[in-house]
Amino acid sequence: MSSAIEIKKIFIQKSERVKSIHLHPTKPWVLLGLYSGNVSIWNSHSQVTEKTFETGKSPVRTAKFIAHKEWIVVGSDDGFLRVYNYNNMESVVELKAHTDFIRSVVIHPSLPYILSASDDKLIKLWDWENGWECTKTFQGHEHYVMQVAFSPRDANVFASASLDCTIKMWNLGSSSSHLSILGHSKGLNSVEFFETDEKLHFVTVSDDCTAKVWDYDTKVCIQTLEGHTNNITSILHVNLDFNLIITGSEDKTLHAWNAATYKLDQVFTSELGRVWTIGFIKDSSQIILGCDEGILVGHIIRACS
Repeated sequence: MSSAIEIKKIFIQKSERVKSIHLHPTKPWVLLGLYSGNVSIWNSHSQVTEKTFETGKSPVRTAKFIAHKEWIVVGSDDGFLRVYNYNNMESVVELKAHTDFIRSVVIHPSLPYILSASDDKLIKLWDWENGWECTKTFQGHEHYVMQVAFSPRDANVFASASLDCTIKMWNLGSSSSHLSILGHSKGLNSVEFFETDEKLHFVTVSDDCTAKVWDYDTKVCIQTLEGHTNNITSILHVNLDFNLIITGSEDKTLHAWNAATYKLDQVFTSELGRVWTIGFIKDSSQIILGCDEGILVGHIIRACS
């Protein structure tokens, strides 16, 4: 048995362009943010769409479950954050959060906080137990902020990726970043943390068609992953039995890299156009891609040598 893996297609569902995917921690639900302005909840067990509703006329680029509150939070191109009860789809709150597109929202793992990142170059912290007040604005990026991610080692620390070509590290207590790294020759689209052998890393992907793996402690780039032929839009680390770095791109492919050796294991081509976002359904070893024309589900298996 070799260490190589394969991704085999098992399901396709055509829909509007899918810009974000988020998995519910306990239910077989996949939250899809759609460029049309709609949000859908798709059941990965029954493979049917359980709920679809319109949040507005503006594209949705990010949507997340807040499972312990039974909420979803949606960020749109009109600069609004909208929160709904996912049982009855009733509005919890609607607020004008930014003056430009909202690219990313992330939920704090333990505190009642949401971070939002926008094309207005700002990141904002929202406290839902304090009347949804914006308690901090983080400034310093010089271009669109495409994504934010909390550190698994310290939930007071988060990273941001921007089209200004930098990764910045922030602490929730300060409006200014404590570290800025010029990471790529073109804009960054995503950042994700992952741990292997008790060592923390982060990965960035860029319009320069590369992904880079960074040592969190030294902040040194330890590997550049090359092979895509267009902008890399998304990144996912799959642990468990696989230990993979998976990248999705506007070249309509998914690349699966061994996270220990950085060897390219497989190139998987999407039948539904450009790949915008990736999710992993842990209990089934299934990967779900959000593409121009819908979702594509594949099964990760080990390849025999």
